[in-house]
Amino acid sequence: MSDVLISIEGRVGRIRLNRPKAIHALNTAMCRAMLDALLAWEADDAVEAVLIDHAEGRGFCAGGDIRMIAESGAGDGAGAREFFRVEYQLNHKLFTYAKPIVAFMDGITMGGGVGISQPARFRVATENTRFAMPETGIGLFPDVGGGWHLSRLPGRMGEYLALTGHRLGGGECLALGLATHFLPAERLEDAKARILADPQAIEAVLAELSVPAPEAAILAHQPEIDRLFAADTLEGIFAALAEDGGAWASAQLATLRTKSPESMKVSLRLVREGRSMARFEDEMRQEFAVGSRVAMRPDFAEGVRALIIDKDNAPRWNPPSVEAVSDAAIDAIFAPLPEAEAWRPI
Repeated sequence: MSDVLISIEGRVGRIRLNRPKAIHALNTAMCRAMLDALLAWEADDAVEAVLIDHAEGRGFCAGGDIRMIAESGAGDGAGAREFFRVEYQLNHKLFTYAKPIVAFMDGITMGGGVGISQPARFRVATENTRFAMPETGIGLFPDVGGGWHLSRLPGRMGEYLALTGHRLGGGECLALGLATHFLPAERLEDAKARILADPQAIEAVLAELSVPAPEAAILAHQPEIDRLFAADTLEGIFAALAEDGGAWASAQLATLRTKSPESMKVSLRLVREGRSMARFEDEMRQEFAVGSRVAMRPDFAEGVRALIIDKDNAPRWNPPSVEAVSDAAIDAIFAPLPEAEAWRPI
């Protein structure tokens, strides 16, 4: 059985993620198959819209194939770079697609799952949605356009989510604009059937089946997030959290102390620079340069070991502290690639 099920039903192109044992995590072949389908449907007048969801099993998409990327990064990194190249071309194609796309973010929607849902015109959350960009916990950074999507959230919410990896529920996704609609999971099959029957009615169908979302608890902390995550540097954010001393700030500081210091500095810079990116293409080009290097850094191998392989949840980060991560090291990670190696959209 294929890891991604691709078909045309009526006038709708369907993409169904189908790796249930991996919570539908993306590999290179899946990304290439989705990209090829989008390219074919783009020129096919019989396809009027695209629907993206998952087949059997829990979760929409847990991210990318982290083990493969880590194994490649421990060697020459060629496999990791190829994965990022194709995945980012897929992200960009979704972002620029002329035909309407509806993504059903039912269940876990993290990392690579964010990358294939956020570019969609219609993004449906449910009571099962668990949205996060948790990459700083494994020595990576919120890629797949994370620097673009997170930086456009209200206030300093992007910095907060990128650094802490905090999980959002479906109602919170709706309140922040990460979702366009909130539907009960029990209504999803009805929604999909109606869309397949009449792809011109996507907006009307989703509006009719939407219900009031649960209260967005994260909004109660927006003033604190805007105040405590506003510093120019990661050291400044740590200092602000420590000086605040309140229960919420202390909890955030404790969370940050478990993350990769280097990854947090990369992530903070990515969000900050993402705000001024003129084009999504520019964002993806930068993220490819950063990802090509971060995949081969010691913290990524260590993060995967600690959280995925040995599961001791005790990563030994190198450098071990925020202060030990030099500006020069971050500058080197962000340096543009030589033109022959740089990422390009399809």
